[in-house]
Amino acid sequence: MSRPIRALILFLLVSACGSGSYEAPRDLDNACSIVKQRPHYLDAMQQTENRWGVPVAVQMATIYQESKFIGNARTPRKKSLGLFPGERISTAYGYGQALDGTWEEYQAEHGGWRARRDNIHHATDFMGWYFTKSQNGLGIPLSDAKNQYLAYHEGRAGYARGSHYRKAWLLRVSDEVANRAIMYDAQLKSCGFV
Repeated sequence: MSRPIRALILFLLVSACGSGSYEAPRDLDNACSIVKQRPHYLDAMQQTENRWGVPVAVQMATIYQESKFIGNARTPRKKSLGLFPGERISTAYGYGQALDGTWEEYQAEHGGWRARRDNIHHATDFMGWYFTKSQNGLGIPLSDAKNQYLAYHEGRAGYARGSHYRKAWLLRVSDEVANRAIMYDAQLKSCGFV
Protein backbone atom coordinates (compact mmCIF):
# COMPACT_ATOMS: atom_id res chain seq x y z
CA MET A 1 0.00 0.00 0.00
CA SER A 2 1.38 3.39 -0.92
CA ARG A 3 2.37 5.93 1.69
CA PRO A 4 -0.30 8.55 0.69
CA ILE A 5 -3.07 5.96 0.89
CA ARG A 6 -1.91 4.79 4.33
CA ALA A 7 -1.82 8.41 5.49
CA LEU A 8 -5.33 8.99 4.16
CA ILE A 9 -6.69 5.87 5.89
CA LEU A 10 -5.03 6.87 9.16
CA PHE A 11 -6.45 10.39 8.86
CA LEU A 12 -9.97 9.04 8.25
CA LEU A 13 -9.73 6.66 11.22
CA VAL A 14 -8.50 9.40 13.55
CA SER A 15 -11.20 11.77 12.28
CA ALA A 16 -13.91 9.19 12.84
CA CYS A 17 -12.72 8.47 16.38
CA GLY A 18 -12.47 12.13 17.28
CA SER A 19 -15.87 13.22 16.11
CA GLY A 20 -18.49 13.07 18.83
CA SER A 21 -22.20 12.71 18.55
CA TYR A 22 -23.66 16.01 19.65
CA GLU A 23 -27.34 15.19 19.15
CA ALA A 24 -29.65 16.13 21.99
CA PRO A 25 -31.22 13.33 24.02
CA ARG A 26 -34.91 12.66 23.41
CA ASP A 27 -37.58 13.99 25.79
CA LEU A 28 -35.75 16.94 27.30
CA ASP A 29 -38.62 17.49 29.73
CA ASN A 30 -37.76 14.24 31.53
CA ALA A 31 -34.52 14.26 33.53
CA CYS A 32 -34.71 10.50 34.11
CA SER A 33 -34.93 9.88 30.36
CA ILE A 34 -31.96 12.19 29.73
CA VAL A 35 -29.84 10.35 32.31
CA LYS A 36 -30.86 6.91 31.03
CA GLN A 37 -29.83 7.90 27.50
CA ARG A 38 -26.65 9.70 28.56
CA PRO A 39 -25.41 8.29 31.89
CA HIS A 40 -22.11 10.13 31.43
CA TYR A 41 -24.04 13.41 31.77
CA LEU A 42 -25.05 12.45 35.31
CA ASP A 43 -21.48 11.35 36.09
CA ALA A 44 -20.17 14.74 34.95
CA MET A 45 -22.82 16.69 36.87
CA GLN A 46 -22.33 14.68 40.05
CA GLN A 47 -18.58 15.29 39.88
CA THR A 48 -19.31 19.01 39.52
CA GLU A 49 -21.75 18.92 42.42
CA ASN A 50 -19.16 17.15 44.59
CA ARG A 51 -16.38 19.56 43.60
CA TRP A 52 -18.23 22.88 43.48
CA GLY A 53 -21.56 22.29 45.26
CA VAL A 54 -23.82 23.18 42.32
CA PRO A 55 -26.86 20.86 42.38
CA VAL A 56 -27.27 18.52 39.41
CA ALA A 57 -30.76 19.89 38.64
CA VAL A 58 -29.44 23.48 38.47
CA GLN A 59 -26.73 22.40 36.03
CA MET A 60 -29.23 20.48 33.91
CA ALA A 61 -31.69 23.37 33.77
CA THR A 62 -28.94 25.78 32.73
CA ILE A 63 -27.63 23.45 30.03
CA TYR A 64 -31.17 22.91 28.77
CA GLN A 65 -31.66 26.66 28.42
CA GLU A 66 -28.28 27.34 26.88
CA SER A 67 -27.90 24.49 24.37
CA LYS A 68 -30.75 21.97 24.75
CA PHE A 69 -27.94 19.47 25.52
CA ILE A 70 -26.33 19.89 22.08
CA GLY A 71 -22.58 19.74 22.70
CA ASN A 72 -21.49 21.75 19.69
CA ALA A 73 -24.26 24.37 19.81
CA ARG A 74 -23.36 27.80 18.41
CA THR A 75 -25.20 31.08 18.17
CA PRO A 76 -26.82 31.93 14.83
CA ARG A 77 -25.00 33.97 12.23
CA LYS A 78 -25.80 37.58 11.44
CA LYS A 79 -26.85 38.28 7.88
CA SER A 80 -24.38 40.13 5.72
CA LEU A 81 -26.12 42.52 3.32
CA GLY A 82 -29.35 41.05 4.65
CA LEU A 83 -28.82 37.86 2.69
CA PHE A 84 -25.48 36.11 3.20
CA PRO A 85 -24.34 34.45 6.43
CA GLY A 86 -21.91 36.65 8.30
CA GLU A 87 -20.26 36.54 11.72
CA ARG A 88 -21.88 34.71 14.59
CA ILE A 89 -23.86 36.76 17.10
CA SER A 90 -21.32 35.84 19.80
CA THR A 91 -18.48 33.42 20.49
CA ALA A 92 -20.73 31.26 22.69
CA TYR A 93 -20.15 27.56 22.08
CA GLY A 94 -20.83 24.16 23.57
CA TYR A 95 -23.13 22.72 26.21
CA GLY A 96 -22.91 25.81 28.42
CA GLN A 97 -22.58 28.38 25.63
CA ALA A 98 -19.42 29.74 27.23
CA LEU A 99 -17.89 32.78 25.54
CA ASP A 100 -14.30 32.61 24.30
CA GLY A 101 -12.95 35.08 26.86
CA THR A 102 -14.70 33.50 29.86
CA TRP A 103 -13.65 30.03 28.74
CA GLU A 104 -10.04 31.17 28.44
CA GLU A 105 -10.23 32.60 31.96
CA TYR A 106 -11.53 29.24 33.21
CA GLN A 107 -8.77 27.37 31.36
CA ALA A 108 -6.10 29.62 32.85
CA GLU A 109 -7.47 29.45 36.41
CA HIS A 110 -8.75 25.94 36.66
CA GLY A 111 -9.62 23.87 33.60
CA GLY A 112 -6.31 23.69 31.77
CA TRP A 113 -5.70 24.40 28.11
CA ARG A 114 -7.01 21.02 26.97
CA ALA A 115 -10.53 21.64 28.36
CA ARG A 116 -13.20 21.75 25.64
CA ARG A 117 -16.62 23.37 25.70
CA ASP A 118 -18.14 20.47 23.76
CA ASN A 119 -17.11 17.96 26.46
CA ILE A 120 -19.85 17.52 29.07
CA HIS A 121 -17.35 16.96 31.91
CA HIS A 122 -15.46 20.15 31.08
CA ALA A 123 -18.66 22.13 30.46
CA THR A 124 -20.21 21.21 33.81
CA ASP A 125 -16.93 21.85 35.63
CA PHE A 126 -16.83 25.28 33.98
CA MET A 127 -20.38 25.90 35.18
CA GLY A 128 -19.41 24.91 38.73
CA TRP A 129 -16.40 27.22 38.61
CA TYR A 130 -18.48 30.11 37.25
CA PHE A 131 -21.38 29.66 39.69
CA THR A 132 -18.95 29.46 42.61
CA LYS A 133 -17.43 32.78 41.52
CA SER A 134 -20.97 34.23 41.41
CA GLN A 135 -21.63 32.90 44.89
CA ASN A 136 -18.38 34.33 46.24
CA GLY A 137 -18.59 37.67 44.45
CA LEU A 138 -22.33 38.33 44.42
CA GLY A 139 -23.67 36.21 47.27
CA ILE A 140 -25.91 34.10 45.02
CA PRO A 141 -26.51 30.65 46.56
CA LEU A 142 -25.45 27.76 44.33
CA SER A 143 -28.97 26.33 44.52
CA ASP A 144 -30.58 29.59 43.28
CA ALA A 145 -31.09 28.61 39.64
CA LYS A 146 -32.84 31.88 38.72
CA ASN A 147 -30.18 34.31 39.90
CA GLN A 148 -27.25 32.05 39.02
CA TYR A 149 -28.64 31.91 35.49
CA LEU A 150 -29.04 35.70 35.37
CA ALA A 151 -25.41 36.19 36.46
CA TYR A 152 -24.32 33.51 33.97
CA HIS A 153 -26.18 35.18 31.09
CA GLU A 154 -25.35 38.80 31.89
CA GLY A 155 -21.91 38.23 33.36
CA ARG A 156 -21.16 39.00 37.00
CA ALA A 157 -20.53 42.70 36.30
CA GLY A 158 -23.79 43.01 34.34
CA TYR A 159 -25.71 41.24 37.11
CA ALA A 160 -24.16 43.53 39.74
CA ARG A 161 -25.28 46.58 37.68
CA GLY A 162 -28.78 45.12 37.44
CA SER A 163 -28.77 44.94 33.63
CA HIS A 164 -31.23 42.03 33.78
CA TYR A 165 -33.96 44.26 35.25
CA ARG A 166 -34.22 46.04 31.88
CA LYS A 167 -34.86 42.75 30.04
CA ALA A 168 -38.33 41.40 30.69
CA TRP A 169 -37.70 38.47 28.34
CA LEU A 170 -34.60 37.45 30.34
CA LEU A 171 -36.46 37.62 33.65
CA ARG A 172 -39.10 35.33 32.13
CA VAL A 173 -36.42 32.92 30.89
CA SER A 174 -34.71 32.89 34.30
CA ASP A 175 -38.05 31.94 35.90
CA GLU A 176 -38.30 29.10 33.38
CA VAL A 177 -34.79 27.94 34.33
CA ALA A 178 -35.73 27.99 38.02
CA ASN A 179 -38.94 26.03 37.37
CA ARG A 180 -37.09 23.51 35.22
CA ALA A 181 -34.50 22.99 37.97
CA ILE A 182 -37.31 22.23 40.42
CA MET A 183 -38.93 19.84 37.93
CA TYR A 184 -35.64 18.08 37.12
CA ASP A 185 -34.82 17.73 40.82
CA ALA A 186 -38.19 16.10 41.58
CA GLN A 187 -37.82 13.78 38.59
CA LEU A 188 -34.28 12.73 39.50
CA LYS A 189 -35.41 11.96 43.04
CA SER A 190 -38.42 9.96 41.81
CA CYS A 191 -36.25 7.71 39.65
CA GLY A 192 -33.51 7.36 42.29
CA PHE A 193 -30.70 9.22 40.53
CA VAL A 194 -30.10 11.70 43.37
